[in-house]
Amino acid sequence: MSYENRYSVPEKWLHRIGFSTGAVQLNVSDIEDRLYAKQLEGIVVKQPVFITALPRAGTTILLNLLVKTGEFATHTYRDMPFVLCPMLWQKFSSRFQQDDAPRERAHGDGLSISLQSPEAFEEIIWRLFWKDHYRDSHIEPWTDCGDDEFLDFFTRHMRKIIALRNQGGEPGRRYASKNNGNIARLDILQDVFPDATVIIPFRDPLDHAASLLNQHQRFLAMHSQDRFSARYMEGIGHYDFGDNLKPVNFNDWIKSDRRPDATGLGFWLDYWIAAYRYILSRQSDTVHLLSYADLISNPHESLARLAEVLRLRDPEALVCQAGELRPAREHSIDSSALDPDMLVHANEINQKLHDNSIRID
Repeated sequence: MSYENRYSVPEKWLHRIGFSTGAVQLNVSDIEDRLYAKQLEGIVVKQPVFITALPRAGTTILLNLLVKTGEFATHTYRDMPFVLCPMLWQKFSSRFQQDDAPRERAHGDGLSISLQSPEAFEEIIWRLFWKDHYRDSHIEPWTDCGDDEFLDFFTRHMRKIIALRNQGGEPGRRYASKNNGNIARLDILQDVFPDATVIIPFRDPLDHAASLLNQHQRFLAMHSQDRFSARYMEGIGHYDFGDNLKPVNFNDWIKSDRRPDATGLGFWLDYWIAAYRYILSRQSDTVHLLSYADLISNPHESLARLAEVLRLRDPEALVCQAGELRPAREHSIDSSALDPDMLVHANEINQKLHDNSIRID
């Protein structure tokens, strides 16, 4: 289903208003702080979890599994489009938002979403505070935090998401996010949240590059036929594919200010190399690599080890979901035009990722 058909005319107007009022929402958020001060009192951000990687690495599946344990709080589609003042928006929208039936998301990958589904909307915040990082052709990685106003707002926002998801449930949930853009901010996340856990899944480089290319082609076609879908993805800060593509410029691998040609497999394999080489240089006690192949081939053992890394109160709540894991869809891959040295380099990085990943005994 296209975005054009998925949303009614009033819903599309609401989204357009939400996407164009970021600065206003920041001010409303200050009012929200005062109105909900008592509810937010005592809520602290402890041991947050950040799931990040290049798209198509299994981040959405991991987030869904974590949310089902009941130990985590995250954004949901219900928070859209006024993401920056989520508590006031929930109070207002509860008058008319109705529970909807799950439907396949736009990626066409078999994953279903509804208003209750967890999703990544943090990028809206990062983009508001760090406009200079979002260039016409790419996104520049972050080297330091350097903005106390941002950190204060982001932490308060995390507390609000925890408060919202605690309603009617078990208190003391931990904040969790799935945001592909966070691979450009590993230095900040480790510095600001020293008790956090960062999980970075990875896949075989050629399979992963083919999946990225397939999605880019899919979204190019969608955006050419459905302009609202392009505006929607731009509004929530998803620059992964299609007309909105802005790859992260890891170690200046993008040499031009012009938008890169991403219609070939070589571009995506080059992007994979740049991204995971950068990630390897940032690995620490906080950052953990997870092989998607291991997760699929040894689901019980992998989830048990992941539960240990995440310090879950109830590891079995994660392990019991092993049956929900499915192999990634296979793609027909023509690698004949690729530079053989590039493939060798990618496979060398992939081996290093495996060598440094969460070990399954």
